[in-house]
Amino acid sequence: MKKILITGANQGIGFETAKQLAALGHYVYLGSRNYSNGMEAQKKLNDAGFRQVECIEIDVTDIQSVHSAKELLESKTQGLDVLINNAGIAGEQPQNFSTGHIGNLRNIFETNFFGAVQTTQMFLDLLKKSDAPRIINVSSPLGSLSLQSQSSNPNFGGYDAYSASKTALNAFTVLLSKELQETNFTVISVEPGYTATNLNQYQGTQTAEEAAGIIVKSATDREMPTGKFFDRNGDELAW
Repeated sequence: MKKILITGANQGIGFETAKQLAALGHYVYLGSRNYSNGMEAQKKLNDAGFRQVECIEIDVTDIQSVHSAKELLESKTQGLDVLINNAGIAGEQPQNFSTGHIGNLRNIFETNFFGAVQTTQMFLDLLKKSDAPRIINVSSPLGSLSLQSQSSNPNFGGYDAYSASKTALNAFTVLLSKELQETNFTVISVEPGYTATNLNQYQGTQTAEEAAGIIVKSATDREMPTGKFFDRNGDELAW
């Protein structure tokens, strides 16, 4: 049984990932910025028969909140096996770089990039106590510079600041995996696909249940190599 923390787990892909991991017998900490929303998510899972789930209040943009979550987790477990940096926001429109408001860009990066970095830093000590610690960064195809430069897909337009934040998150994956390459850490970026969630006003083409599959695989499959970027089918993507 793995001990797993998922940020942004009270809804959407994070919630479905927690559900699937709990179904596999793992103990899942449901990270939620709002405690009442997290407890509601925990109750839904409990009512569905999943008992090995527990809400943890954590706002990844607030360093004190992240620190408090770490202290709380330390009081509950001796180590952490998997950290899934799932919390993310799409941001407001417009967000093109020529005219988009710089404050909107900063807000997006605070959650999607800086939030993931400072959460990872805070929980590294707990992760080091695992025999096979894993850090999973939930990214997007919009974060791939290769796909962005080659694609005419209309879904790739309009979310410039969001896309840049996921590119930065991918850079974090690459550089952290290099830093930890002589350890037993695995650091991976995954893109779960265009999913109907609150993030995109439920305009995606697949369900959160379908999207969670690659995150679950990344959290549990020891054969997946570190420092790589995978799509929903488990195929490697270009950075």
